[in-house]
Amino acid sequence: MSGPAVIRNGGKLPLSQIPVLTVSDFRRDILDSVSKGARISALFGSPTGENIRLIAVLAWRDTGSISVLSAPVQKSYPALTPDCPQAHLFEREIFEQWHVMPEGHPWLKPVRFPDSEKTSDMGVTNFFQIEGEEIHEVAVGPVHAGIIEPGHFRFQCHGETVHHLEISLGYQHRGVERSLVNGPNSKSLHFIETLAGDTTVGHATAFSRIVESLAGIRAPARAQVIRGIALELERMANHIGDLGALAGDIGYLPTMSYCGRIRGDLLNLTAMLCGNRFGRRLVVPGGVGYDIDSENADKIAARLKSAFRDAESAIGLLWETPSVLARFENTGALSRETAVKIGLVGVAARACGLQRDVRSDFPYGIFLLSHIPAATWESGDVFARAFVRWQELQRSYKFILEQLAALPDGAVRAGENPPIASGHLAVALVEGWRGEICHVAITNNEGRFLTCKVVDPSFHNWFGLALALRGQQISDFPLCNKSFNLSYCGHDL
Repeated sequence: MSGPAVIRNGGKLPLSQIPVLTVSDFRRDILDSVSKGARISALFGSPTGENIRLIAVLAWRDTGSISVLSAPVQKSYPALTPDCPQAHLFEREIFEQWHVMPEGHPWLKPVRFPDSEKTSDMGVTNFFQIEGEEIHEVAVGPVHAGIIEPGHFRFQCHGETVHHLEISLGYQHRGVERSLVNGPNSKSLHFIETLAGDTTVGHATAFSRIVESLAGIRAPARAQVIRGIALELERMANHIGDLGALAGDIGYLPTMSYCGRIRGDLLNLTAMLCGNRFGRRLVVPGGVGYDIDSENADKIAARLKSAFRDAESAIGLLWETPSVLARFENTGALSRETAVKIGLVGVAARACGLQRDVRSDFPYGIFLLSHIPAATWESGDVFARAFVRWQELQRSYKFILEQLAALPDGAVRAGENPPIASGHLAVALVEGWRGEICHVAITNNEGRFLTCKVVDPSFHNWFGLALALRGQQISDFPLCNKSFNLSYCGHDL
């Protein structure tokens, strides 16, 4: 059987329909697809007897379709990375998890540290070095001064100029994907919701759509709208928080102070939906766990309007202040070409001029009926990443008000979930606030999860931060880092 299997976002197909190619054909098809505009959403291994089956999930924006192909491997295969840089982290992960060597991979270092038996082994690895008498290294982390998760950043500098930044993560690897195997069960949704706490709604939506697809059910229309409202509230809260933090990194206190409070106001609106500021147990397989009555909808709309008025005033100051623009513009810039090569997603990609947004490219749920235009900018710098956030805030605000005013009647839950299909693969993409979330599940003959692959947008974008620092002053790192604001735990899952 040749050629990939094609499905839509949120679809499923029998494993028997996924082409099993030779490794050379598998590699060729992926490289050809990427050269024609596809992007690797997921690349992972799944056990099949004594072998490992490599599975590639490719997203085609132009057609809104997803292609799936596979190849059996044993001990090694020719690496994709030299010809397809966006595969580099996936291939390192495959080697780490399944001990299958991608021959020719340029930098096969750990992604996480799952096999460390002692704390002292954690993070012990080689780092890239630049030679020269005037070259010096600056090492930051993994333990930081603030209350944040561990991550190690090693800068190769000449004077104050960064020539190379290497980012090492994986210090809090929690084995979430392994914990999902043999599910879904009562604990599965908890693992998903705590996978990256600031993206609870995004990941819960992707997971629920996987289960719904495999079970052959669909969330009711009212539930789809509530999911969309919650997703956009999550986006607004985090974007406002990021814009305030960017202001704080350059010492611009008016915007920083106001945005911190406004972010709290947005989180409180999510709590009005379900009793939890991060949206826990709101999105569940089959629909949502909480309804919105007309009185609560009116209250949420009124408070949202008030919060947005404050946000307009506070964030508007950024674009009117020369000292702010002087720090944002031309700092940490990435080209469009680089963004394409490394497979950037979300805000970081759209700030480079790429029209990449799952809500419009691979629409699902309420986004099939209500379109939110993708917000883009061209300069690829800190300013672009900040301004794209502001554009998205405005569009999410409008969307939420429209949906609150037009909630359809009906149930919010499809009822009890039937058993999921055995011997199938399902894929769901969701546009989280950082970018594309990809969940893939493969079921065994008993209708339980054999393999689960979760790709948080941070997995795609950490390398983008590393490249954005090249040629920058090392003092620009905090500002560049915050302009990406990537997730440690979303990567270390």
